Amino acid sequence: MLRCRVRSPTVAKKQNSSRPVLSRSGAGVDVVDGADIPVVGLREPCPCGSGRRYKACHGRGIADAGQTLVHRPFEGLESEGDWVALREIVPAATAPLTLAPQYAARLDGRTVTLATVLPMAWPALVRKDGQILLGLQTTTGSGDTSRDIAGALLRALDAELGSPVPPVRSGDGPRLQDLLAPVPLEVTVHAGFDFWIEGTGTASTPEVSASLERANASVVPTERLQGVTAAYWCRIGAKEHLRWVQPYAEEPLLDALARMHARGQDGLGEGTRLIGTFRAHGLLVPVWDLVTGTEVAAVEESAREFAVRLEAAMGDTGDLSESERRARAGLTNRQVTLR
Repeated sequence: MLRCRVRSPTVAKKQNSSRPVLSRSGAGVDVVDGADIPVVGLREPCPCGSGRRYKACHGRGIADAGQTLVHRPFEGLESEGDWVALREIVPAATAPLTLAPQYAARLDGRTVTLATVLPMAWPALVRKDGQILLGLQTTTGSGDTSRDIAGALLRALDAELGSPVPPVRSGDGPRLQDLLAPVPLEVTVHAGFDFWIEGTGTASTPEVSASLERANASVVPTERLQGVTAAYWCRIGAKEHLRWVQPYAEEPLLDALARMHARGQDGLGEGTRLIGTFRAHGLLVPVWDLVTGTEVAAVEESAREFAVRLEAAMGDTGDLSESERRARAGLTNRQVTLR
C-alpha cells in the first residue's frame, strides 16, 4: 500500500518555494555498505545516539562534501530553466526523460519520468511495471545536485520492481549531463500528486485517498506559460504572481532589468509590478505581482512582449545612467538566494 506524505515549503512551510523538508528517522532509512549507521537528514539527531546532529556526527562526510558547491548544477542540460523551476518553485509536475543511448539500453523498454517530488521525498521510485519516477526535490549531499540525482537514476535502473530508491551518501559518478540525451523537457504541471498512483492499479483505499487529499489540498496552484520558457504563474492566497527563470548571466541581466525599470518597461501590463528576484542554482528568477484575479492566459502576450524588450536591453552594454544605477541597487537589495 502506498503511504503518501510530502513536506515541502510549496505545500507546507513556505509558499514561495517547493523545496522538501525531509524527515527520515525510523523506517525507510538506508544503511550504507560497510556501515551500521542509517542515512538521515543532516539536521536530524544522529541515529548512533550521540545526541548530536547527523551532520556533526556520522554525517560529517556529507556535510563536508556539501561545502564544495556546484553553483549551476543544471548548466548544459536542455531546458535548464525548467530544471531549476521544477526543483525550486513548482510543487507538482512531471516530464518524460530520454536517456543517452548507452544508458537507454538498460531500460529494456521501460520509461523514466522526472517528478518534482515523490512520496516521502524518495530520490526515485520503481513501479511494479518497471517504470521509473525520478524525484527532483530531494536532499542532496555531495554539493552537486546533478550528480546526486544522476546517482539516484542509476540506482533505480538496478532496483527491484515496486520499490523506492532510498538516499545514500553520494560519491564520484556521472552527472545528469552524462546520462541524458539532449532533449528539451516537456513539462506537465499537475493540480496535485495523483500522478504518484495513476496507472499503477493501486487500489484507492480510504488511507491512500486521505493521504493524497491532504497533500493535494496544500499545493500552490501553478501553471506553466506556453509562449515563453521556464515561466510559471501561481496563486498564493488571494494573489497571483509570475516567477520566471532567466537563462542569462546574473550581472548583465540585472543591468538589463535596471534599464527596463528606469524606462518603465519592466512590468507585464497595467497594474503589474516587478517586486524582486531570487537566485536559484546559478540563475536569477524575477518575480512579478499580477493584478488580483489574473489567470495564466492573460499573461501570455505580455510575457512574450517582455521577452522581446529584455533581449533588446541585454544588447545594451553601455554604462548605466544614475536612475538605472538606483534601479539596479533596488533590485540587488531585494534579492535572495534559495540555493
